[in-house]
Amino acid sequence: MNDISKKTKINRLVSNWPRGTIKTVKELEELGYTSQLLKIYSNSKWIELFVRGMYKLYNDKVDWQGALFGLQRKSNTTLHAGGKTALSLKGYSHYINPREGKIYLFSNRKENIHVWLKKYKQIVLIRNEVFAYTKEEFFSLLNAGNFYIKISTPELASMEMLYLVPKEQSFDEAAKIMEGLTTLRPQLVQRLLEECNSVKVKRLFLFMAEKHDHSWVKELNLDRINLGSGKRSIVEHGVLNKKYNITVPMEYVG
Repeated sequence: MNDISKKTKINRLVSNWPRGTIKTVKELEELGYTSQLLKIYSNSKWIELFVRGMYKLYNDKVDWQGALFGLQRKSNTTLHAGGKTALSLKGYSHYINPREGKIYLFSNRKENIHVWLKKYKQIVLIRNEVFAYTKEEFFSLLNAGNFYIKISTPELASMEMLYLVPKEQSFDEAAKIMEGLTTLRPQLVQRLLEECNSVKVKRLFLFMAEKHDHSWVKELNLDRINLGSGKRSIVEHGVLNKKYNITVPMEYVG
């Protein structure tokens, strides 16, 4: 390869690289950039190692969204922004504490933990089997400036949030956030409830939705939702809600 070809190749790479994002070595190799070329570009300060197996443009600042974009773009990862983080990004932040500062990322439990997550102290990784995370209809794309990231729809995000009650998420804050979810799509809620693997999440979701008298609840077919059997303790020293067989704080009874 002559000098002109080398210059054209690096210029093409840099010009097509969205600022504030990462690229995996696998993606770069698929584009025709060998490990030898990457080392040359790194030594020449065109690019630099972000973490093992990932590169960023030299001296570029990459936040968690840019790192997530790079991973989602060229892999089969189930990792995505979910729970309260997705709700906040979609505008449902009225009852979310702005000082909390946590970023909730969810993935399938079987997926390996990605090394770059350790670079961001505010990230809380929730690996779970509540959902398979395989259906695109459960996600939406968020415009993060010059790129897009995949996040949970409000319907999925609300259930992910309830999965964290009471250890990571307080019952009271979750109830207040649920109060504002007046425009959830009943067809999508129905499909999520049918696919959800957590009896606790399904019962708690329906309890809170009915408590706030959301109109979309009336369009759900509860006969198609497996709510399991037996009691579920949601909060300590709570009162039993007999319809859904869950313990809830006293102030939410009646």
